[in-house]
Amino acid sequence: MDKKTTSRDGTSLAYQVTGQGPTVILVSGAMSTGGTVTPLAHRLADRCTAVVYDRRGRGESGDTAPYTVAREVEDLAALIDAVGGEAALFGVSSGGALVLEAAASGLPVRQAAVYEAPFADFLEGGAEREAAYKENLNRALTEGRRGDAVELFLRLTGLGEEMIRGARRSPMWAGMEAVAPSLAYDDAVMGDGLLPRERLASIAVPVLAVAGGASPEWMRVASREIADTVPRGTYRVLEGQTHMVEPDVLGPVLAEFVTG
Repeated sequence: MDKKTTSRDGTSLAYQVTGQGPTVILVSGAMSTGGTVTPLAHRLADRCTAVVYDRRGRGESGDTAPYTVAREVEDLAALIDAVGGEAALFGVSSGGALVLEAAASGLPVRQAAVYEAPFADFLEGGAEREAAYKENLNRALTEGRRGDAVELFLRLTGLGEEMIRGARRSPMWAGMEAVAPSLAYDDAVMGDGLLPRERLASIAVPVLAVAGGASPEWMRVASREIADTVPRGTYRVLEGQTHMVEPDVLGPVLAEFVTG
């Protein structure tokens, strides 16, 4: 990241800008930094000014206690101000939930796009699963068991036990433990894990909700419900794509929405 700006509470935010055209800020999900969405930024660069940043508590950005979702919204406000005063927002997974909250908060957002924000209303037992995850995650982080917190998240995403054991032995595990405290931030962004219908109904700007055709059906249902609940929503399915969407597939769809 080659640029810095400062959020309202004094937190330093690292970001970088790629391309030219209408500005879109890309918001990563859990267990990730701005580097996760950098390939998408490069795919957008011929049609958009793509901004990637490290969310607070990750990568090259700072952090200021106590964490609140409102402070992450203020981070986006600071970034929007730094890149010209208005921008579209795109968020993947829990980053999509943050984008929707920012749009509902009245920031100078031109459009909002999300990819598979994982609201669990549409997964059988989803509410109970989310409640158990929240309790166990907070306990693990309070007790300093970062590795256990990462394991809880990986299980939540459906990763099998053998793959989790393999991840623990991999070189990337130390980096995953380093950002483990931010799992509580994404958990807070997701609230009770259920679709925030009242907040969504207050969003005035156009919203694009995208899902992968090869993802679990409940994620497609959640994305469609987002589009149906906001006043100006559009729903798209990318055939063959999973939660780990390919930039070359998502990029043209997002660019069309941002430049349209």
